[in-house]
Amino acid sequence: MQRFEGKVALITGGSRGIGLGIAQRLVDEGGSVIITGRKQESLDAAVAALGERASAVAGKADDAEHRARVFEHIAERHGRIDHLVNNAGINPVYGPLLETDPIAVQKIFAVNVVAMMEWTRDAMAAGLSKSIVNISSGSAMAASPGIAFYGVSKAAVVNLTIQLASELGPEIRVNAVAPAVIKTDFARTLYEGREEQVADGYVLKRLGVPEDVAAPVAFLLSDDASWITGQTLVINGGGRAR
Repeated sequence: MQRFEGKVALITGGSRGIGLGIAQRLVDEGGSVIITGRKQESLDAAVAALGERASAVAGKADDAEHRARVFEHIAERHGRIDHLVNNAGINPVYGPLLETDPIAVQKIFAVNVVAMMEWTRDAMAAGLSKSIVNISSGSAMAASPGIAFYGVSKAAVVNLTIQLASELGPEIRVNAVAPAVIKTDFARTLYEGREEQVADGYVLKRLGVPEDVAAPVAFLLSDDASWITGQTLVINGGGRAR
């Protein structure tokens, strides 16, 4: 399939893990991608792997100047933007919710929710023409010990998706995905040293990999999902086994 031939997509937090998996899927289907991330070295490696239809701009997701540079780059290189994947997110703490540092709480919400809205605002101002997918998390749907406020922020992403879909339709579709534990560096704390035990809790008896998220995201971005908006697709290996 070449569903994204001639299309341009921005993937925030695209230098590794789920974001890189999504970028690779879109490139494989004929698209051009711009990825962002904090570390230039990681972005350079990702672009080298993705090929000539990929480019990158380094910076922090919640930095307005960084966002401005990204959209300047898109205008100069492509002259258009069709799709946005809001993937950038952080979780700098692990532990009980009520012991979470208030400064960390504010930072998590600023990056995971407020910046997502700002990326969307800037993309619309730049002429976004097709669709948006926001990356939420399985932690938004149930208690998530150790990463509780991250789960709160990702629950906000689910509602943000509903609100944006309502405001931006019918021209722009907005959906989300909510992955359970995916084998990435970002989620390593959740499975390292006990992968088999964690995987045994899922019906499909394995952890997810970035490709398991990339394919549904590509579907939601594409015209194959032309009558789907405001939805959150849970990607969790069948859920917890009973």
